Amino acid sequence: MVTGACAMEVLGSPSFTAACLLVALSLFSVGLKSLLSGVRIPGIRRRRKKPVRVYMDGCFDMMHYGHCNALRQARALGDQLVVGVVSDDEIKANKGPPVTPLHERMTMVGAVKWVDEVIQDAPYAITKEFMNKLFTEYNIDYIIHGDDPCLLPDGTDAYALAKKAGRYKQIKRTEGVSSTDIVGTYPCRMLLCVRERSLNGSNHSSLQRQFSHGHNLKVDNVGSATGTRISHFLPTSRRIVQFSNGKGPGPDARIIYIDGAFDLFHAGHVEILRLARELGDFLLVGIHTDQTISATRGLHRPIMNLHERSLSVLACRYVDEVIIGAPWEVSKDMITTFDISLVVHGTIAENMDFLKEDSNPYSVPMAMGIYKQLQSPLDITTSTIIKRIVSNHEAYQKRNEKKEASERRYYENKSYVNGD
Repeated sequence: MVTGACAMEVLGSPSFTAACLLVALSLFSVGLKSLLSGVRIPGIRRRRKKPVRVYMDGCFDMMHYGHCNALRQARALGDQLVVGVVSDDEIKANKGPPVTPLHERMTMVGAVKWVDEVIQDAPYAITKEFMNKLFTEYNIDYIIHGDDPCLLPDGTDAYALAKKAGRYKQIKRTEGVSSTDIVGTYPCRMLLCVRERSLNGSNHSSLQRQFSHGHNLKVDNVGSATGTRISHFLPTSRRIVQFSNGKGPGPDARIIYIDGAFDLFHAGHVEILRLARELGDFLLVGIHTDQTISATRGLHRPIMNLHERSLSVLACRYVDEVIIGAPWEVSKDMITTFDISLVVHGTIAENMDFLKEDSNPYSVPMAMGIYKQLQSPLDITTSTIIKRIVSNHEAYQKRNEKKEASERRYYENKSYVNGD
């Protein structure tokens, strides 16, 4: 009886009652949350999660798939990617003259499908003032750069302040390509050709004509003597998947087709692709093989191989799909296979003589009434880029000698970096 009385006393105590109420409220709260999950109640606003904004800067001179892959990796570290493009004057002061001017580099960066915003005239070195501006005005959470060292002329780390602030993240450098490679270290190309022709007493205009018309230059000895490297690019199916959109056209989509070499992918390519995409719902781009380009434009074309050119085109936001190794002639079977509605071509190209020849690659779509010539917005071709390098080769050679030393150190000391 005493035990029962004690039990009754405990059950009726205020502390026990309070404990029961707390348990009941807790269970009610859990149940209410589960009931309301996914249910929107009128008059009650949910707090939106703040997007993570990341920043990456660069010169992006002679923009290539390595730049694009860096931007893809940077975008994966946040929700929005803001890209700073360094001014022409800053590049001249720190590296030497750029091949492509700022407005062309802005066009190229803005066309990359992983880029959300672009900042013009970004400084080469991130100062404390600019870093604070990124954090306060642009709401940047993290500053991104590759695993390769970026040193200022005085030897200091260009990203030291961001690292000290704890707002720095690193991505993996893309193997096999750099602007230095393209301009100065591809055997039988660019400045190596200039170097040999200079030894033989040829002037710049002669060399430009040979590049434009594709006359072969032998530079095997020059290449071996300077210790230059061939491309380290190792194409994988995974990389192509990473760059692809992963979806095809809809059932009633108007499919536009445009083809070409797309060598040294430049602002002229971007702008004609933009115009082509505006004509339909899905832009299919045919990329010619290395053999086709060599046969039509000369033995040391293309500068970039088929896989490299394919990735550059795939990174463009106006492109939905590419044909890797497209045929030179657009056949009836090809038009049927891909359900092509319109075949287009720009007015600015390396060679427009095909329109006068018997073996016109567009004769079938022309006969079908589905061919259209587009007015090219920019008067730029791959030869334009090559001529810029040839005409200023001494400055680029000095610039690249410094960069090549850094490239060699990177490859000699590089270690595995997880993620790409």
